[in-house]
Amino acid sequence: MASHSDRSPAPKDNCKQQYPRSAYIHVPFCSHRCGYCNFSLIANRDDLIDHYLQAIEIELAGLRYPREMDTLFFGGGTPTHLSSDAMQQLFEIVLRWFPLATDSEFSVEANPINLPGDYTSLLSAAGVTRVSIGAQSFDSQKLQILERDHTASDILRAAKFVRRSNMDLSIDLIFGVPGEQIETWNHDLTSVLALEPDHVSIYGLTFEKGTTFYNRQLRGELCPVKEDRELEMYISAIETLTDAGYEHYEVSNFARKGHRCRHNERYWTHKSYYAAGPGASRFVDGVRETNHRSTTTYIKRILRGNSPVASREQLSPAASAREQIVFGLRCLEGISLSAFHCKTGFDIPQLLGSSLGKHLDADLLSMDGGHLRLTSKGLLVSDCIWPDFLTE
Repeated sequence: MASHSDRSPAPKDNCKQQYPRSAYIHVPFCSHRCGYCNFSLIANRDDLIDHYLQAIEIELAGLRYPREMDTLFFGGGTPTHLSSDAMQQLFEIVLRWFPLATDSEFSVEANPINLPGDYTSLLSAAGVTRVSIGAQSFDSQKLQILERDHTASDILRAAKFVRRSNMDLSIDLIFGVPGEQIETWNHDLTSVLALEPDHVSIYGLTFEKGTTFYNRQLRGELCPVKEDRELEMYISAIETLTDAGYEHYEVSNFARKGHRCRHNERYWTHKSYYAAGPGASRFVDGVRETNHRSTTTYIKRILRGNSPVASREQLSPAASAREQIVFGLRCLEGISLSAFHCKTGFDIPQLLGSSLGKHLDADLLSMDGGHLRLTSKGLLVSDCIWPDFLTE
């Protein structure tokens, strides 16, 4: 393992600001894989945790000197699946290379079932400022369909412990589960508001290729909800959450004033960031690198002294500009045409051509006051717009 003596001196302050100020650490371990999940994870392999920690330390040692972070995010998998001792070790490794700046944001994703009071105290003591709980639903039948291993009571208990430890509380919910009625979804919304979280993320259920849900759909065992019902649920969420004082600042995200997820905003504004762990993808100096998705392969590569990188992409200026449009339009503030031109050198109408006109004519986008943004209609079908903008 790397030690403090392995680190090179940090560069002088005038150079220090050139590196990314955000980092993502992927923790791939889970007790089981839910049927809809297509994330990079490994279930029931706690025997690999020590090797994973060793690999993370080696990977981060490649930085050569510590980099101060404005935002740090532990995602998964289920980071809180790690034991207290293993999580403490991970904190020590990561914070050695990514020390937190003053007023930084440090987020950790959590499963309600493994977030007891002593664990939240551990998170808070390490400098974690916000916990994102994967609640998904408060309805027992819906949780069973989603193959979740927790109950509504587990969510309430975990939220209470997060609050007691003075960390921000973020809750994830899923809508559009097979057989779900609008009443069930509205009950989920009412239940989440009762917890008074600082942040809420909502996601329509998708059947990703390679998941068991996808295969069950092909066999006719699961049937997605009809599109009009899914749209009704999405609209209901927007109305319910905004009426309760939450700012709808991104397609799927709502926050109380001052509680946006600053780390995710780095992605949406196309800022650079580090990443480590199996399947982790970093974006530094215009280059996107993604580590191998397999946890076992990731560990083997690093412990053998090889690179964990599975793919590397240098974006062309035009491809980068197109990607920035897609990310930027996910945010409800939209994109300033003049600021975009200054940043990229491209003019959006010229770059997108007829594909932009098509979506403007369909009232999915609006362009006024020097800004391009999604309309209310476009917000409901935004995923159908992006492929047109990413194709040259």
